[in-house]
Amino acid sequence: MKASRLTSAIGALIDSKIPTFLWGPPGIGKSSIIKQLSLAKELRFIDLRLSLMDPTDLKGIPFYDKHEHHSVWAPPSFLPKSGEGILFLDELNSAPPAVQASAYQLILDRQVGEYVLPAGWAIIAAGNRESDRGVVYRMPTPLANRFVHLEMEVDSNDWRDWAFRSGIDERIIAYIGYKSEDLFTFDPTLGEKSFATPRSWEFVNGILGSGMDENLMLDVISGAIGKERAIAFLSFAKVMHKLPDIETILQKGEGEYPKEPEVLYTLSSVLVSSVLKDPQEQRLENLLNYTLELQSEFSVMIVQDLQRNGISMEHSDAFTTWVRKFAYLLA
Repeated sequence: MKASRLTSAIGALIDSKIPTFLWGPPGIGKSSIIKQLSLAKELRFIDLRLSLMDPTDLKGIPFYDKHEHHSVWAPPSFLPKSGEGILFLDELNSAPPAVQASAYQLILDRQVGEYVLPAGWAIIAAGNRESDRGVVYRMPTPLANRFVHLEMEVDSNDWRDWAFRSGIDERIIAYIGYKSEDLFTFDPTLGEKSFATPRSWEFVNGILGSGMDENLMLDVISGAIGKERAIAFLSFAKVMHKLPDIETILQKGEGEYPKEPEVLYTLSSVLVSSVLKDPQEQRLENLLNYTLELQSEFSVMIVQDLQRNGISMEHSDAFTTWVRKFAYLLA
């Protein structure tokens, strides 16, 4: 299921307090989706990495109550005591069986030992699949049966929409638009240390903005996404100097029209990013006028990227003209 559909589905399950397990390969943003949902819903978010825990970390530690003359369990301080939120049990199936058993009681009964999970809290878990060849334990059937199971897939359009909203470097967005298969290259059979995932492309974004010496870029970016893809990306990024002047396009609606595909992909991403940062009506109008003479597939890409990111243009005269010209591509 794509991230955009997952967000809606998990959002509804959170509202209904139905335990949900999100499956997917490493680095595709499973935990990020849950955290973003908590922010959107203004809920507290507690992230528990169960693979790092012992059974007593969840159940608590027993101590003697001298007044009641029996032992009681002191629940851990990191579990919520009140309010509303999301308790995120990350790497649940990477946790040892004894920890999973403690989690089972929390998920099944919403309590463990002396601790009771407040009614306003939803439980979401996540983990990698056995086929990903990570350190995982087979989930006991009774535990698995306590969840709604959803599998997350990588979708380049969803990722590019997120990247525009998150201020990811336009060169990365353009490259993924140009070569979408390089967004996610994980193959568990290869045993690679470095491979491309949405998470590692975020690392690349940080590397590009770090002020690092250009001579180091290839080696460092190779350490994030692999050498083959690092060479391809850096070669692609060199076309930035071939772009027409972006501000001239957005202020006057005119400019040069590149021919090379890699330049057009970069130009499209930079234009979309520029409008999203400063969505004035006249800038949008000028952009639409410019795209009337742009190669049709890139004109459509620009408009669809803007619409998916919440830019309304149906009221624009330039958009009416644009629709008449490119309607055959939208059918």
